[in-house]
Amino acid sequence: MVIKNIGQHAIIIGASMGGLLAARALTDYYQQVTLLEQDIFPAPGLNRKGVPQDRHTHGLLAKGREVLEHFFPGITQELEAKTAVIGDVLQLSRWFAEGGYLQRNYSGLKGILVSRPLLEAQVRQRLLTLPNVKVIENCNVLGLVATEDHTRVTGVRLKHQGNSNAEEILNAELVVDASGRRSLSPVWLETLGYEKPHEKQVKVNISYTTRIYSRQPEHIQGDQAVIVTASYPSWRSGVLLAQEQEHWIVSIGGYFSDRAPTDEQGFLEFAKSLPTPDIYEVIKDAEPLSEPTLYKFPSSQRRCYEKLKRFPQGYLVFGDAICSFNPVYGQGMTITALEAIALQDCLSKGSQNLARRFFQAASKVVDIPWSMAVDGDLRIPQVQGKRSLMVRFINWYIGKLQVAAQQDLKVAIAFTKTVNLIAPPATLFSPWIVFRVLLGNLLQAKTAN
Repeated sequence: MVIKNIGQHAIIIGASMGGLLAARALTDYYQQVTLLEQDIFPAPGLNRKGVPQDRHTHGLLAKGREVLEHFFPGITQELEAKTAVIGDVLQLSRWFAEGGYLQRNYSGLKGILVSRPLLEAQVRQRLLTLPNVKVIENCNVLGLVATEDHTRVTGVRLKHQGNSNAEEILNAELVVDASGRRSLSPVWLETLGYEKPHEKQVKVNISYTTRIYSRQPEHIQGDQAVIVTASYPSWRSGVLLAQEQEHWIVSIGGYFSDRAPTDEQGFLEFAKSLPTPDIYEVIKDAEPLSEPTLYKFPSSQRRCYEKLKRFPQGYLVFGDAICSFNPVYGQGMTITALEAIALQDCLSKGSQNLARRFFQAASKVVDIPWSMAVDGDLRIPQVQGKRSLMVRFINWYIGKLQVAAQQDLKVAIAFTKTVNLIAPPATLFSPWIVFRVLLGNLLQAKTAN
């Protein structure tokens, strides 16, 4: 590998998907990249203590898969060899919205259906084969080390867990906080005399319960996924996704106090209440391979680092530490991957004003999916937030578009490309799509009458 030398050493705080992808972007520019992780990594494919959500459904959108291939060529085939399910995201998926299924056919968008533990393990394995990457497990970062005038971060204070409990200072030209939504960066910055970033929150109080089942070839006629989006009046949603080792992973849930029970009968009854029976019809007879597990997500959260007037040199914040979304939209890992591309691009232009340039680039990555998630959540009456005329119109239009997509394959493909972050949302408002949406709804109304 050829290193375009910016510095000798970069440190990443956190070795989850965000940290792994940030580290990969840095490997082309720093002689040594060190990942600091509080967990001890489990065997490949097993759950990790520090990622409680890894027991639940994850989605890697088509754009996310493309980025993984950019950083780790051949990783799709490697995952397929480990029995992950590869397929067209529209052709073999049943997407239920606005009372019906989207039209299905070949879309050209390749997706990976794989558990979070296996995906993360494979990315970590590929990353650690690079000669300039190392990882320190079972450690906690206590804080930042900076120059006397606090204008530059020069490293971290680190505590090793286990028998020694030793503390040390680890120096680096760049420190990247990829520690997730509970990041301590706002506190650390305040300690150094900087302002905390403005924080936006949209409380959704969503919860979902997840269970693993054995997958049989006859289930849903060989399709790979069922996606049931939240809709009026219950706002319940559910997903059933094929996984490696001939498994299904099923997550069902709702907003605020509406939770899928963790007992077997209650879980089945909740699945039966969804507006389409596909998920229930599979799991009522399928062999369960795990107990139902509940996950709660209180709010979508965005920290606006791009608006800070002052920021120390030699420091960045990355991934969920910047922005974490309502997970039902499946955007998180793909947005993190796109931030890694943005970081790589910023590094290609040198280290001067790196934080300012990266936060501006990351903001552009986040803007559209943040709006998509927040606007979508504002359809639910209990979610608090400003419902401008534009937000109301967009939600109304997307509902009509999903109705048209039940009969019109071209509309369904356009919608799928947007959801998978392949095409910008503006493409859904192009004249030819608007015409097909209006025509589709007129035909639907005539058929209903």
